[in-house]
Amino acid sequence: MATYFFIRQGDLDDTFAIGDILANDPEDLVQKAVGGWIREAGKRDPERLLVFLDQHAPTMARTALRNAIEHLDPGLRRQYLELR
Repeated sequence: MATYFFIRQGDLDDTFAIGDILANDPEDLVQKAVGGWIREAGKRDPERLLVFLDQHAPTMARTALRNAIEHLDPGLRRQYLELR
């Protein structure tokens, strides 16, 4: 939750770095948090969100992925879900 402060400040580096580390965490609550952080950071930098998803969507936890892609258009959401 602490990354929301940095996201609001436009400092996204730590958020995406933590997302890299925790993208495959087995804990459901961690997955929800990671997906939420990445989604919110993606609102500030949509290109960076897509780069992150291109790299992690095939292997990241489904809960995290679903949260991260929540605000993308339906076609793009489907594309990332099909990578799994």
